[in-house]
Amino acid sequence: MKYILMDIEGTTTSISFVHDILFPYSKDRISTYINTHKNEEQIKNIIAETKQTTALENQIQLNDEQSIAQLIEWVKIDRKHPALKKLQGLIWSEGYLSGELKGHVYQDVPEALEKWHSANITLGIYSSGSIEAQRDLFGYSIYGDLNCFISNNFDTSIGPKREENSYRNISLKLNIHPAEIIFLSDISEELEAAKKVGFKTIQLVRLEDIPYSGHDQVKTFQDIRF
Repeated sequence: MKYILMDIEGTTTSISFVHDILFPYSKDRISTYINTHKNEEQIKNIIAETKQTTALENQIQLNDEQSIAQLIEWVKIDRKHPALKKLQGLIWSEGYLSGELKGHVYQDVPEALEKWHSANITLGIYSSGSIEAQRDLFGYSIYGDLNCFISNNFDTSIGPKREENSYRNISLKLNIHPAEIIFLSDISEELEAAKKVGFKTIQLVRLEDIPYSGHDQVKTFQDIRF
C-alpha cells in the first residue's frame, strides 16, 4: 500500500466541530468579512460566482447585498459551492490565526499519521472544504501542526466526492495505481465511488453503528490494518 487518502468530517474530525463551530463561525462573519475585503480580487470573484450560479439556477440577478444573503443561506443548507468554500476558508483562517479556532482531530489520528508517515506511506486529504481550510485545520489542530505528515490536499476542484471520476483524477494526479490507494471516509457513497475506480476502502464508524455497506469498517484509526 503506497497511499492513504482521508476524508475529514466524520473521519479525522468530528462532525459536530464542523457543523456546530466552523459553520456558525463563518455564517456570523460573512457579511462583515465581505464588506471589509470587498475591493480584493478574490472577494470580487466569490460574489461574481454567487451571482452567476443564482442567475443560471433561478434566473435571478442578485446585487452584492443579496449575494451575501445567498452565501449565508448556502451555509445553512451546507451547500458545497466552490465560492462559499473559498470564503469560509478565508474566514476560518483569520480565526485560526487569532487563536479563536483550534482544529479538532480525534485522539487516535496524530499517532496513526506519524506511524504511517514513518512507514513511508504517503498521506493525503480529500474534502469538500477548500485546500486552504484543510491546511489550516491540521496546521492549527488541538495536537499542534499535523501538516508535516500530509503530502497532498484535494478539494472539489478535482471533482465531487461522490463521483467515480474524481477518484480517477486523484489517481492520475498522484501517478499511483488505484489498487495501491486506500480511501478512508464515513460516507458510503464516497467509498463506493472510490471502490468502483479500484481504490481500497475503509469506512470509519465513529459515533454509532452504520449498516454494513460492502466496505471494511473500523471505529478508530488504531483499528486499521493493512
